[in-house]
Amino acid sequence: MSSIYKVIEIIGSSEKSWEDAAKKAVELSAQSLEDLRVAEVKDLDMRIEKGKVVEYRAKLRVSFKYNPK
Repeated sequence: MSSIYKVIEIIGSSEKSWEDAAKKAVELSAQSLEDLRVAEVKDLDMRIEKGKVVEYRAKLRVSFKYNPK
């Protein structure tokens, strides 16, 4: 039997680093998406306030097994 996978984009944020932002995004997604397979980092950016970096953001594309009901 073949499998079908769905791909979505998610954005994670962190005050520490891009890696932490990506990790948080995947771990939070895994709580509601079943059978995550691959996460691909698509974009990295930062939020700046008063000349200081206040947040790192990572946009990811994640795939998970699709089970239509």
